[in-house]
Amino acid sequence: MMIETDVLVVGAGPAGSTAAKHAAFNGADVILIDKKSEIGAPKRCAEGVSKEGLKKLGIKPKSRWVTHEIENVRLVSPNGTVVWLNQDKVKLPEAGYVLERKVFDKHMAMDAARAGAKIKIKTLAKGLKKEGDQIIVNAESMGESFDIRAKIVIGADGPESRVGRWAGLNTVFMPKHMESGVQFEMVRVELEDKNSLEFYFGSLAPGGYAWIFPKGDDIANVGLGVLPTKTKKSAYQHLLEFVKSCPATKNAQAVEINVGGVPVGGPVRNMVTDNVMIVGDAAGQVNPLTGGGIISGMTGGLFAGEVSGAAISDNEITKDRLAEYEKRWHEDRGDSFKKYLKAKDYLLSLSDEELDSIALAFKETEFENINTGELIKNLIKVSPKALLKLGKLF
Repeated sequence: MMIETDVLVVGAGPAGSTAAKHAAFNGADVILIDKKSEIGAPKRCAEGVSKEGLKKLGIKPKSRWVTHEIENVRLVSPNGTVVWLNQDKVKLPEAGYVLERKVFDKHMAMDAARAGAKIKIKTLAKGLKKEGDQIIVNAESMGESFDIRAKIVIGADGPESRVGRWAGLNTVFMPKHMESGVQFEMVRVELEDKNSLEFYFGSLAPGGYAWIFPKGDDIANVGLGVLPTKTKKSAYQHLLEFVKSCPATKNAQAVEINVGGVPVGGPVRNMVTDNVMIVGDAAGQVNPLTGGGIISGMTGGLFAGEVSGAAISDNEITKDRLAEYEKRWHEDRGDSFKKYLKAKDYLLSLSDEELDSIALAFKETEFENINTGELIKNLIKVSPKALLKLGKLF
């Protein structure tokens, strides 16, 4: 059986659904497929997004998928030194709302359907081949095998994208750029401030950090990310140790566990080729400093959807035409991601003692209406080592 469409999107996460929505808005016939039986499950992240990011994407928050609104950020150094940041003044890229991804992802897929995209769940892409000026994707659903012929395929199928690899794009991330993440959703979490995101730094999470994201009442996402190149323990072992030692979680109980890889090496070198684009985690559109990728991936999906719709309308689906998407993404996010990558590399070089001294200096710093870049500027002020490694960026 052969199904034909203008645009096929593989993967119905936030980036894929956004791409499908905007391709359909721009006049293309769109099919969106996802291998899971339930879009959004299992969740893959701490579920934080910025208010500014949603607003820029034209998405109004809904009580159905916003579990909690964040007012403050609490940073904790290895020796327990605490730095408080007020969200009214400090604009962090993954702070503002804590979502319920299982609901949010479905909401975005429903928006794509309302725009005209056709959705096929529990449908696995198994291969891709070029035939003339089109792409044929072999798929399987409920034991039935069939082909989908498309003019453009958008791969939103996660880290180390198979769609990208099948199309000849290099989507493999080096081990030093792939964090191993694990997270519990927990109850009986005893937070000092239930309206604050908490971040814990140092050797408790080598190569990354630990987090507590409140979801209302005594519920929170508690997780961490580590670089396997920096530790002999698994991320799960580090998380068990953190939960046992952290005052907020010592009496908490896990009701869900999520694991997965997070690409933190910046975007892949090439996001497009003839007839094919990749977006979201597949394209490495994840903030290298925070590991957050919902808003940046959806931004990629927006650009890819708009460019693919226009390309279909003009009947021009070459790499050069589709590269407009890649150009727009780099213009919007590229410079900031380069800075975040440098800042991440610098933080990886710090000992627990150096992190403690920076935290002490930050406690004496007055922050006014700043973003992540301004935080790094303040880091340069209090750390001579930061000045040497990061000074040229600002």
